[in-house]
Amino acid sequence: MRNLTILAALGMLSTTGAAQAEFSANAKLVSDYDFRGISQTDEDLAVQVGIDWAHENGWYVGTWASNVDFGTDDPSHELNLYSGFAGELGAGVGWDLGVLYYIYPGDSDGNFPELYGKLSYGWFSGMAAYAKSYLGDHIDENAWYVAGDATFPLGVVSLDLHAGYSDGDGIEAAFGDAYADYSIGLTYGAKNFDVGIKWVTTDAEGYGDRVVLSVATLFPWE
Repeated sequence: MRNLTILAALGMLSTTGAAQAEFSANAKLVSDYDFRGISQTDEDLAVQVGIDWAHENGWYVGTWASNVDFGTDDPSHELNLYSGFAGELGAGVGWDLGVLYYIYPGDSDGNFPELYGKLSYGWFSGMAAYAKSYLGDHIDENAWYVAGDATFPLGVVSLDLHAGYSDGDGIEAAFGDAYADYSIGLTYGAKNFDVGIKWVTTDAEGYGDRVVLSVATLFPWE
């Protein structure tokens, strides 16, 4: 359950001249797979990779994968397939609309689709997501998520702020009630790598604060 890197893939199109489309790939090592304030790896290490294809008309498709650990033997991995359109409304306002399908090899009953939309302007972005059948046959109830993010450049690092809110019958079934999540972090860009540290917290019952470290890169390297 990932943060999309589509805007980075679309941004590469401006450097390809007459090219009609562009591939990109990403890789990330994190000390904990944090998804909307909840650990997906029992607060353990995760290796995450993805491939994106974006056309100059704004259409994109992609896939992304990570190891997971929900305290059971299955599933041990998560695969995301997604597609959508992204572009600009003018005056620097970006938009992104698409659908993402969560796949859990070894536990197909948990597979489910989610619709999402994003708006961005300068250092700020907001998003909303809706799933009609959260966690598939395991819960099969609706869930939605809204979030706001801000990234402020501070010399050689950036300050990353996030706040989100999860609700719906599926969220109540899984966590007992709706909940909010927050994070604050710093990211340092070193050539082709981004090194990050963030503090994550949520008011979901049974989940505490934690610090997450990460190293990420985007291909092709410049």
